[in-house]
Amino acid sequence: MSNLSLLLVEDEPNLGETLRDYLRAKKYQVELATSCAEAREKFKTFTPAIAILDIGLPDGSGIDLAREFRQTRKDCVLLFCTALNDPYLRVEGLELGAEDYITKPFELKELTLRLDRILRSREFTLHNPDDMRFGKLIFWPKRFEIQDGSGEVSSLGQKECAILELFLERKNEVVSRDEMIENIWGENSFPTNRTIDNYIVKIRKWADSDPTGALKITSVRGIGYKLELKGN
Repeated sequence: MSNLSLLLVEDEPNLGETLRDYLRAKKYQVELATSCAEAREKFKTFTPAIAILDIGLPDGSGIDLAREFRQTRKDCVLLFCTALNDPYLRVEGLELGAEDYITKPFELKELTLRLDRILRSREFTLHNPDDMRFGKLIFWPKRFEIQDGSGEVSSLGQKECAILELFLERKNEVVSRDEMIENIWGENSFPTNRTIDNYIVKIRKWADSDPTGALKITSVRGIGYKLELKGN
């Protein structure tokens, strides 16, 4: 199924070992860390493609740990696993570029379905050019990065990247929320309108930063979104 490397950060021994063994059986290369300190060391030597992070850890926060990881590895996919149902933590994670949250308790099958969707989205970027330019804006699909109108470079999360790619494929057409869910989350997922809007915020801010107005993302009330390219 997959030979990708995965760092699992979970302080509950039974859950951590169960998840590790299950994911290894699914052909992931998994390293388990039970604290922030151990995770930092393994992140340096293991170089994971995906990091699954518990938010509440004995020596710190999974959110802060993800922020550290992002500083050195912008291409690492982040997924949070938590028993906390806190909308503020979700927003904070999304701002860091996290791909998804999974709330404890959960079925093992649910975790692999979410990982499968992330991987399908990740593979899609391999077919895109190294950079895509619109006025003063630049989008690097393979690097999960964007440059705004002022020249500042920032990272995109996996879902943000997939949404932008979908919009560009369907430029000057309305993309409905249902289409976004089917293409990016999968047919058995039910993200709220607010969740989708949170992913759009960073992309729209990036588009609006270009003084030439080369690219514009508008909301189509009750339907979805439309990406318009100047001159197209």
